[in-house]
Amino acid sequence: MQLTNLKVPAEQVSFLQAVRQGLGQQQGLFFPTLWPKLDINHLLTLPLAERSAKILSALIGDELSQEQVAAMVNHAFTFPAPLVAVNEQMHCLELFHGPTLAFKDFGGRFMAQALAVAQQQNKTTIVTATSGDTGAAVAHAFFRQPGVQVVILYPKGKISILQEKLFTTLGENITTLAVDGDFDQCQALVKQVFDNKALVSEFNINSANSINISRLFAQICYYFEAMAQVPAEKREQVVVAVPSGNFGNLTAGLIAKALGLPIKRMVAATNSNDTVPRYWQSGQWQPNATVATLSNAMDVSAPNNWPRVEALLAQGVISRSDIEAVAVDEDDTQLGMRLLAQEGYLSEPHAAIAYKALKRSLQPEEFGIFLGTAHPAKFKEQVENILGSPIALPQALAQCAAEPGLQQDIPADFAALERAIRQLVAN
Repeated sequence: MQLTNLKVPAEQVSFLQAVRQGLGQQQGLFFPTLWPKLDINHLLTLPLAERSAKILSALIGDELSQEQVAAMVNHAFTFPAPLVAVNEQMHCLELFHGPTLAFKDFGGRFMAQALAVAQQQNKTTIVTATSGDTGAAVAHAFFRQPGVQVVILYPKGKISILQEKLFTTLGENITTLAVDGDFDQCQALVKQVFDNKALVSEFNINSANSINISRLFAQICYYFEAMAQVPAEKREQVVVAVPSGNFGNLTAGLIAKALGLPIKRMVAATNSNDTVPRYWQSGQWQPNATVATLSNAMDVSAPNNWPRVEALLAQGVISRSDIEAVAVDEDDTQLGMRLLAQEGYLSEPHAAIAYKALKRSLQPEEFGIFLGTAHPAKFKEQVENILGSPIALPQALAQCAAEPGLQQDIPADFAALERAIRQLVAN
């Protein structure tokens, strides 16, 4: 499959080239212009790993053998994604059963496999920004991987302590930088790195955000896993609500729909950083300054993946009516968590936003799914304060909670980031 740079269409690359580069010229995102035809009914009868290997092999094409892709998937997808009923009409797709208790484990672990193949033993430096969960997923996916150094930027004081502990306590080939700024500033710094061609070449720099096509492709697979768990007679009425920050998750769901998965409608649920819902109403793209919220992983005002959504619309494989955009404020986020608790379901702010948006959207005959993107214990303090009852830490969090953080503080300044990268590689 050929992938096209959405900003510089003349730049066309293969899947492995896109994995190696991360971004194209002028910070352009790589994206397919053609989509394979899939036998959806057959795929939905298969187990998660086998089905995912077939989907990813169809997307990647003949650059990798089906056996290679299957081996990569079997190594990456070693945990389930159960669809759990909250009530008769609404269900949560739980994507937090991987090693770092967040949906990013799917994309991060598959990208690690893809990059190992793409780099062919060459040394590489991963530079990525996180608003919460990407950091842990990428850090654990690449921890101790030979020939890979990882640099993770995150907004200091703007993610939960337990989110932070999951990736700042590893050390070795994982370097963590606490940036005095918000996530959009972290993301802008990463883009500046990729604009510096000499630096990229010198250190063979790549990124592991959802801008990397391997991560995005991996995320498509759990939408198929959700549909496989829906009763066959309900599959034409499925509405999926996605907590949305950088919009990789929503893009993956829209790709799944473009591939033929019978999703009736996607609901893009944002917090108060509501650039997309406002754009959907007015047609004006006007990002505001990012504000800190309970759902910190969604505190993004300039979502990187939105050009891919626009590309799908331009290709005609999805239409505007396939997307609903809903903003959920802080009060409604807390209300959503309490309503879920009344249903007997423990959740956290990101999933609660998707749940509230889904409640607003869902019609009586429809089958609702909202994405549970992180384990509630990753937001232990917020959940306990809002719900008024303690929650236990799962083992993965309990093990790192008492470990010292190894992060370095830096200003939101490119020169400081470049010094940190050079110091890392020099050591």
